[in-house]
Amino acid sequence: MISEAPPLSRARAPTAPVGIEEPEVGETVRAETPWVVIVWNDPVNLMSYVTFVFQKLFGYSRAKAHRLMMDVHTKGRAAVSSGPRERAELDVARLHQHGLWATMEQS
Repeated sequence: MISEAPPLSRARAPTAPVGIEEPEVGETVRAETPWVVIVWNDPVNLMSYVTFVFQKLFGYSRAKAHRLMMDVHTKGRAAVSSGPRERAELDVARLHQHGLWATMEQS
């Protein structure tokens, strides 16, 4: 005689509640540090063009764009924007498209 296996039960076992870990006392939660976009001096671009690019890409006033351009010219570099990594990568790419030498670093 052939015996048949009992049908599989579709009932689910009860699940235990999931615990939430709370931070220990004195534990500090550090926010992600922003990235800084730096434009470097180059011997190719005119100062007026660099000022124009800062105004166009970042919406800076003429005075602020001129001040940043002068930092690039006299100090060799200027931090032109900061924020999350994805935004910094986009800003660097846009500056490269306009012929400026730009890099990013985490502050």
